[in-house]
Amino acid sequence: MESENTQQVNGKRKSKQDYNAWTVEESRILLQLMVDAASRGWHDANGMLSKATVETKILPKINEKLRCHKTYSQYQSRLKYFKREYQKYSQLLRHSSGFGWDPTTKKFTAPEEVWKDYFKSHPKDTSIQTKTCEDYEDLQIVKRSLC
Repeated sequence: MESENTQQVNGKRKSKQDYNAWTVEESRILLQLMVDAASRGWHDANGMLSKATVETKILPKINEKLRCHKTYSQYQSRLKYFKREYQKYSQLLRHSSGFGWDPTTKKFTAPEEVWKDYFKSHPKDTSIQTKTCEDYEDLQIVKRSLC
């Protein structure tokens, strides 16, 4: 019988204690390390960071700096999150020629009518109108270079 803190996943036991959510600081540092990796050309022939590179050059730095123990699996999960965020931002800019990016305020800009039109088809994204998107420029670098 499974204990309250474990579950079966594809025939393997997985403990809830194995889950280690990413904090805002951890995410920020990981993204900075990925931007650094892109500038150093650490990608493979497919333009991706290899598992070996992540495990030898990225994860040790973040784990040492933050005294945590992030794994490659957790890295992959955060990478998926970064891709979703980038897609959301890219979709916004492709939606209408009325959108822009203000690098000073780190916010997307548009006339109110453009926002209203966008939210008709993207009602879950209303926070993006007032949200500061600190990571957008770094996500662009990572997406262009490593994904």
